[in-house]
Amino acid sequence: MLTVTGTVACRCLGSGSRIRIPRWSSGTRAAARERVGVSKTQVPAVEGLFTMDNEMPHLIGGKVPGRESYFFPKHLAGGDPAVSGPVELETVKLSRNGYVWSYTTSHYPPPPPFIVGTEPYRPITIAAVKLPREQLVVLGQCVLGVTPDDLEIGTEMELVLDTLYSDDEHDYMVWKWSPVNLPAPQTGAGIRSDIETTTDQVTRRL
Repeated sequence: MLTVTGTVACRCLGSGSRIRIPRWSSGTRAAARERVGVSKTQVPAVEGLFTMDNEMPHLIGGKVPGRESYFFPKHLAGGDPAVSGPVELETVKLSRNGYVWSYTTSHYPPPPPFIVGTEPYRPITIAAVKLPREQLVVLGQCVLGVTPDDLEIGTEMELVLDTLYSDDEHDYMVWKWSPVNLPAPQTGAGIRSDIETTTDQVTRRL
């Protein structure tokens, strides 16, 4: 079953997921922590959508028992027309690698809870990546530095974790897509993941 998750990306933020809201300070405490080399704790910006494994992160999806029907996010799953009645989905880790199905540039800030980390806002690259095993298309922001010039339909991508924003104590993490032939992603606070981006920001190039 092919599910373009961008069509439900905004709704997922109001359907049971707990969103961590930043609390800003003057920065004095953060600067002091940096001077003494105290590291921050990494936590998910939105709970329950991905594993917190920096080396091998996975999106957390749902699967119809006994069938190859996958959904993401799990709690916003649709239905399998071959299955009658409601079913309890299995929780599964989705594939980390896929191929670019579509891509574009977002020239305006996505809606809240996106946090603009720079003024003026800098455009970001968004890719819709198809996971071959699950037959899912997952929309997501690319890592900092990737532009549409670096991508084409069929480019192999991998899932990585990156910082959405930080406070005195924590780095709030999201997932992003990175071309497999690029070095490790740069961190970039205030840059949005696909959980806050809708499909109308993607132009399919076939």
